[in-house]
Amino acid sequence: MCKIKYFILFATILCPFLHYGQFTDQINSNRPGETMSAFSVGKSVFQIETGVYGIHEKHSILNYTNNGLGADMMLRWGLFVEELEIIANFQYQDQQQTSRFQNERQSGLKETVFGAKYLIYDPFKNYEKKVNLYSWKANRKFTWRQLVPAVSVFAGANLTLADNPFSFSPEASVSPKIMLITQNHLGDGKWVFVTNIIANYLTTDFPSYGYVLTLTRGFGQKWSGFIENQGYKSDFYSDAIVRGGAAYLFNNNLQIDASISNSLKNTPSILYGGIGLSWRFTGNYKEVRMDIKPEDSKKKASKRVRKTKKG
Repeated sequence: MCKIKYFILFATILCPFLHYGQFTDQINSNRPGETMSAFSVGKSVFQIETGVYGIHEKHSILNYTNNGLGADMMLRWGLFVEELEIIANFQYQDQQQTSRFQNERQSGLKETVFGAKYLIYDPFKNYEKKVNLYSWKANRKFTWRQLVPAVSVFAGANLTLADNPFSFSPEASVSPKIMLITQNHLGDGKWVFVTNIIANYLTTDFPSYGYVLTLTRGFGQKWSGFIENQGYKSDFYSDAIVRGGAAYLFNNNLQIDASISNSLKNTPSILYGGIGLSWRFTGNYKEVRMDIKPEDSKKKASKRVRKTKKG
């Protein structure tokens, strides 16, 4: 019993460290869902998230079908401070469109976005969770703090090339994209709920507004699953999509995933599925550690932060 008390006390001391920076021991990927997490990858950490997918699209009124393949890639780089992340997002699609009167091959960059995300509020920063030395149940029960989300903002630019078959205009354009991001860690930490509120193509003739809601659940140390609802509306195109999938952690820096998505409407109906991986480079990361004198009391311990190279 005495050993258990010392272990819990040690874990309590480490709690502020776990939430001090945004770097985590295991890779934290946005894949395989479409939401962007509130937290960055960590200062000086570089991460790539990429995958391939197949898509089938059918329009019941215009009477055409699209069958295609695509690839997407997101580059994430923690820069200057823990809260800031630079992001580049690319999506390329090649498809065959078939209708009564034509059979046309279309290909191009469906999405090209450059931007930055910044964490403006972390409910766990400088927060030390009190641990009950005698009750495992008490330590895992619901707390109201779980309802307070981490909040980030994203601002970027869409780059659309001329004569892009996936664009609403044949002309090249640059338009802003902004996003409000919230993230909650629920229950015992295995549940994560992320919300994205999105305004896109704001300076064009067809601005788009949407949302993405993602609920993720961890299963053991390696597996996680998610369900997701995405909706967007504009004068050019509107839709609602449901999505689900799973991810497997190969090691602390490598994850693979698979997902399937389906639209809720038939003008057009869209079904697509994909696989992908996420990998990060942490060689330049400087770990944040805290020294606490053994003779200091737990509540009044002075925390001196030093930066030491990871590893």
